[in-house]
Order: sequence, then C-alpha cells, then structure tokens
Amino acid sequence: MLVRTLVQQGTREVFALSGGHLDPIFQSCMDSGVRIVDTRHEAAAVHMADGYARTLGVPGVAIVTAGPGVTNAITGVANAYMDAIPLICIGGRSPLRDDDRMPLQGMDQVALMAPITKFARTVLQPERIGEYLVMAWRHATSGRPGPVFLDIPVDVLFTPVREEQFVSTTAHEPDRRSVPPARELDRAIELLARAERPVIFAGGGVMFSGAQSVLREFSSLAGIPVLANSKARGAVNEDSGLGYGGFALAAIAGQAAGAPADLVLMLGARVGMFTGSGPTSLIPPGATVIQVDIEPEEIGRGRHIDLGLVGDVRETLAALLERARGVTFRDHSSWLQALAGTDAALRQAHDAAGSRDQPIHQSRLAREIASTVNGEAIIVADGGETSIWMAEQARVRNAGDWLSHGYLGCLGVGIPFAIAAKIAHPDRPVVAIIGDGSAGLNIAEIDTAVRHDIPIVVIVNNDQGWGMIRHGQRARYGDARVVGAELGPTRYDLVAAGFGAHSELVTSASDIRPALERALASGKAACINVMTDPNQPHPSSVAMATAKPPEGEVDLPYYGRKKLAASV
Repeated sequence: MLVRTLVQQGTREVFALSGGHLDPIFQSCMDSGVRIVDTRHEAAAVHMADGYARTLGVPGVAIVTAGPGVTNAITGVANAYMDAIPLICIGGRSPLRDDDRMPLQGMDQVALMAPITKFARTVLQPERIGEYLVMAWRHATSGRPGPVFLDIPVDVLFTPVREEQFVSTTAHEPDRRSVPPARELDRAIELLARAERPVIFAGGGVMFSGAQSVLREFSSLAGIPVLANSKARGAVNEDSGLGYGGFALAAIAGQAAGAPADLVLMLGARVGMFTGSGPTSLIPPGATVIQVDIEPEEIGRGRHIDLGLVGDVRETLAALLERARGVTFRDHSSWLQALAGTDAALRQAHDAAGSRDQPIHQSRLAREIASTVNGEAIIVADGGETSIWMAEQARVRNAGDWLSHGYLGCLGVGIPFAIAAKIAHPDRPVVAIIGDGSAGLNIAEIDTAVRHDIPIVVIVNNDQGWGMIRHGQRARYGDARVVGAELGPTRYDLVAAGFGAHSELVTSASDIRPALERALASGKAACINVMTDPNQPHPSSVAMATAKPPEGEVDLPYYGRKKLAASV
C-alpha cells in the first residue's frame, strides 16, 4: 500500500538505509520497480532526498529505520525545513504493542521530528497507510513547501489488509491558483515602471512554483535584472545579461555605481540572513520593496514592505506579465552595466594570485571548474569558504543547476546532493566541489555512487583545515590561537580509490583542468583531491571575524555582513 501510493504520487526512486523495520517496504519496491538508492548513513539519505527536490522541484523521498535511523535523519530533515524544501521522510518504528515496555529502538520519534517538519504522524491502522502518505504529501507541497515525517510501527507494517479495506486516495497536486487582487497587481506595475534601478530577488518560491519560464519572460520584457539565492540561481540564465548570482551583488554594484537599487521585487524569498534586515540589509534603506510570497506571515518579516502580494509566485508573475505588456518601463541599461561590471570585477578579483601554479589559489580552482564545464554541468558547492569561491566563478543557466547551502549552514551535503542530482538528471554531468572538512562528513557516500553506478565528479578543495574557522580565528585572535580548526594532508583520492572510484591527486594549478576532463570522461564516480593554499582566506572570513558591531551592541564573532559587502 505504501509503495503503491508512492508510485501514484510519481515516485520512481527512494533514498534509504536498510533496517529490519523496513524489509516489507524494500521487498515491495523491488516488485514495483521503484529504485532504492541505499546509502551509508541516514543523514546522507535525507540529504539526497533534499537535493533531489532542489534540482527537480518535486518532493524527494527518504526511508530510514527506527531509533538511530530516525535520529541520524534529523540533520537532513532540519536542513530541508530551514530552506522550505518539500521532502517525505518515512521512518520505521518499534511495535505499537510494545509501547512503554522498553522495546529495542523504542522512542517518541514524532516528538523529535515535530519541531522541524510541517507534518509528523504515526500511522496507527495499516489500511490508512495510503491516506496518511497523501496527507503528508499535501502538507509537503502546499503553501510554503517543507519536509514531513511519517513513522510506521513494524506491527502495523506487517499486518495483512484485504484489498477492499485499503483507503485509496488520488494523487495530490498543489493548488497554484492563488493570485493577489487586481488593484495590488496594478500598483506593483506602476512602481516597477517608475523605478530607475530595479532588481528582482528570486528565492525558492520561484523554483518550487515552476516560475522559471514566466520569470524569464517578465525580466526580458521589463529589462529588470534578476539575482537569486541558492535555490533559484539560474532561473534567469547568467549568460543572458539579465541573470546574476547572489543578492549581495546588488549592494556591491550600488556602492560601485554611487547609487543603490531603488526598487527590490522579492519573489518567494524571505527576509533573513540572505536578504538582510536592520544594519546588515542587502536591500538599500531607501528602496521600495515589493514582496511576493504564498505565506501571508512572511510579508514584512523584520522590515517594512511597501507592497505585499500574497499569492503563488508563478501565478502572480503570470498576472504581472499580462499587465506589463504595452507598459513603457524606464531604460535600465546603465544599471545593468553597473551590475555586469561588478560581477566581472568580483570574478577577476583574484586573477593575479590565481595565475600561480603553486600553491593553488582557491579562486583558480573554482575558475578552472567553471570554465571546464562551461555552464553545461550541475554544480554542487559544499563548504564554508569553498562554496563562496565557487559561487563567484560559476555560470548557471537554469534553476536546479546550482545546489549549495541555506539557512542551516549544513556541511556535508555535497556528495549526497550530487548523487541525487545525477539520478534526477542522468544525461547531465554533475560536479561537486567540497571542502576537506565537508569531505570527512559523508566521504563514504562515494561508495554509494560506485555501487549504484552514479558517475559524479567530486573535487576536494583540500586546504588542510576548516578554512573559514581557521582564517577567522587568525584574524580575530592571532596565529598562535588557532584551535580545533586544523586538518592534515589527507589523501581523499586514496579513500575514494578504496571504494572503487576514479581518483587523482592534483598539486599544480595547471593540472586541474586535465584531471577534471579525465574524470568526466571516465564514466565512473570520481574524486579529485586538489591541494590548495592553506594560508589563503576568502576576504569574507576576515571581514566577518574583524567587523565591529554598531555602538551599544554585543561584539559577536562573524557579525559584520555590512563590512563584508564593502570589503568584497
């Protein structure tokens, strides 16, 4: 009943780690042709379901065993919850008949998951398995997306049910008809038409409402540039002259041009760390702000919003597009030139140091990856500084082609995300660049890629330490006070070779591209261990560690995002 309902919902693969509680599910997956990608750790299984959702825009499914299987899954579920990713987590559970008798792996799993999910339930009657799964699916995909959790006691799972007892339900499709009132849409067009330096901040609502095509048409018609967070980057092609990287580019371009953005249209993006509020805001204080979100409570979180539009992002954009036809928008060419110039300057900021062959500069590594794949690959970036170096160099052409960190700041997602992306897009190359700190968290998933013949390429930026922490400590306390942030010259390539992957060690910058080309051509899961400069911080690490807070506020480490924008 469970697998039949999963298939009805469109599921063709699940990410899992075996356990006795799950045997009937695994057997049914075999019979139903549902692919089981079995991992080496439950957190990785959930990260894969998360990455699957991020690259396809539909829920990923993770199945984990009871007790430690569920507790291991918590980090992955929390990561999805913080970033509003639709994800179905199904857990095994000790028998109902043994509740309060101290059974093996008996614990209140729903209580653990409830604070980090939209919906968490125990299935108490076997005939209602399908009903509960569709209910969970509805919660995961309706409104603001998010993870859900179902646990199924093993005695419920093993109880026979007659076919006529099965509560069958139809597949759930999210309702996309929610659109703001016409007068508010007209007001939005008036504000957009008057703006001299408008910018669109695209968030996860663009990806998960399926708004890419209408956003591209709207951006082109109005001549408005689009910046995006990690869930929507590439929604407007970054080779088009209208698509750019992260939100910070607008603030930096405004500083360079001497005039900041005067209007920000937020599409399915929340006001928080990545948009900023208060003194660290990436939205200029004097800018007009229009916010589109499907959740009314998100409008105006932490700052004043001039116009709030509550509705589905895709449908709201479609309505705005129809109203924009025939409207004369101002000439934004000088604003676009400022953004393009700033973008180019950021990409070239480290060219001098990057020209050396040894020690390898991290910007050079990122540039070699970006130029080799040339926008054709899905790129996964995992690591504190590693993801920043790569974000500066990547060219992303479609939403779902860039997978990286979000509000949980969860390291170790790189290899699981890459495996999920390759399963979702088997004909696309997938390259993951991960820090050596991140590598240690889920390096065993290279075994998963080898066993399942999933040819991803993993590149380890090996600076022999937790770079962001180490460089922050040096800047804040001095070289003699670095503690708990050093790692060794680990041969991750040999670890991967032990799992059966194509593996190479790179110590000279000129060897990066040839090694990457060989890895891509190998047709195997591959790991390239690149020894980079351990003494090369990203400017953001130093800026965050040394920035002082406004007068009267507590001096916290990594406070200064305002100084960060100026320093970059």
